[in-house]
Amino acid sequence: MRKVQRPAASTSIQTYLTKKEAAVTVAHLRGQLDIEGIWKRARQTKVIGESALGLLQGAMGPRQRCMYCLDAHGTDIDHFWPKARYPQRAFKWDNWLLCCTECGRIKGSRFPLSRNGRPLLVNPCAEDPWLHLDFDVDTGNLMARFDATRHGPSTKGVKTVEALELDKREALAAGYRLTFKRLVEVIERALNAPQFPRGKLLADLQEADDHGLLPWCFHWAGRNEPAFIKLRRSQPTAWQACAAAV
Repeated sequence: MRKVQRPAASTSIQTYLTKKEAAVTVAHLRGQLDIEGIWKRARQTKVIGESALGLLQGAMGPRQRCMYCLDAHGTDIDHFWPKARYPQRAFKWDNWLLCCTECGRIKGSRFPLSRNGRPLLVNPCAEDPWLHLDFDVDTGNLMARFDATRHGPSTKGVKTVEALELDKREALAAGYRLTFKRLVEVIERALNAPQFPRGKLLADLQEADDHGLLPWCFHWAGRNEPAFIKLRRSQPTAWQACAAAV
């Protein structure tokens, strides 16, 4: 998982969303709101089914990965605040995330809230997921990061792992393990080269990082993994350049 820069909605998309929000409000006031039906019909339009979805996919690069797991192809629009529970947010652009079929199925209407009503699910378009999550290099699972201020695991991390079942998906874990292995191989290959590829290292690491692990590797617990310790000590300038870029 990694922080994602949400693209700005085009004028045509925003105009359409504003009209749909108004329609939802009217239907609600009349006691005739069928948000699932309204969404199903809207999802089939070119504005949402092609333009909006395409914009979200484009934000995830050529591989168009799911914003939640970064493991599978993002094929659909997920409502961060679930539309079934919060229909007034169904057509809010900042409530839409690109997701894969599995993340969408698992998350469903799960949406943990704190006592003050704030989301306890990590929003990758609004925050750095690694503030709340950690990576287990042995199992490949994502888990809650230890929060020193509360002397226990991050509450948001715990709830995010539960909502998306990040510690129960074998295929997802295998993908993360493979990515971490590839990152280590890139570093070891660079360190063992006759001439250290200073100008190429970052590009090679980014090419190998299918799962957004580089921030974890350079800024969080991953910096203490053997290959990254060796890089930091033997090539401090290259380390600093990579850390600044990710």
